[in-house]
Amino acid sequence: MVEGEGRAGCLYVVSTPIGNLRDITLRAIDTLRSVDLILAEDTRHSRRLLDRHEIATPMLSYHEHNEARATSTAIARLRDGRDVALISDAGTPLVSDPGVRLVRAAAEAGIPVVPVPGPSAVLAALVSSALGSERFTFFGFLARKGREREDALEELSGLRHTGVLYEAPNRVAATLAELAERGSAERRAVVARELTKQFEEIRRGTVSQLAAYYESSPPRGEVVIVLEGITVQPLAEDELRSRARSLRASGLSARDVAAALVREAGASRNLAYRLAHEA
Repeated sequence: MVEGEGRAGCLYVVSTPIGNLRDITLRAIDTLRSVDLILAEDTRHSRRLLDRHEIATPMLSYHEHNEARATSTAIARLRDGRDVALISDAGTPLVSDPGVRLVRAAAEAGIPVVPVPGPSAVLAALVSSALGSERFTFFGFLARKGREREDALEELSGLRHTGVLYEAPNRVAATLAELAERGSAERRAVVARELTKQFEEIRRGTVSQLAAYYESSPPRGEVVIVLEGITVQPLAEDELRSRARSLRASGLSARDVAAALVREAGASRNLAYRLAHEA
């Protein structure tokens, strides 16, 4: 990472521990020691990690309130051939954390963006949930109210694969209760709390069971909710044929009808395609 003549620097996107300070890769330590500047969401918070691993690299604050200014500063240094690392308070940057503006600006300027992977609360919760992990959708933090929240809850309620979301501890019970009210009461779910920390807890149950538990025992710390996808029981072929005709009569194309039969009625793709074209 020595500055080279006429060479732009590299932007390293570095994952850091989500709790246990030992959960950091050797490569991440080497990178943070070698770069010219570390952009940190909260420099006071990150100082503990850097001191633990004897990293003396200068830091600059990079958070949602100064992204524009800090991005300009970082890009200028990168253009001068200096290497810069981006870290968040915990886990992998850009995952419900600031950084997308910087990464996009670097990419558009032709500056190499190098990931240094490591801890992620999303993946830690997913792999310990015992729910399906082959396919999942990450929702980040849900909006507190309004149409955006309603749309996210509606999507979660109809999701046919695993959903993962972050939630503030004081809203866990309410979010689970809202999902239960939308027909997800008996779906399996996991609330993963304080992952990798001293009081780590992974609690399993149905959505309604977990809603009741956390209503009476409000959680503390950082929380990830993992929700099992729904299982759609396929309709009989006669019912699918009738549904296909109805959708075609409403003006949908055969392609859209086939997609709807697969998505909403659990039909196989081949059968859906045939019925859509017969309708």
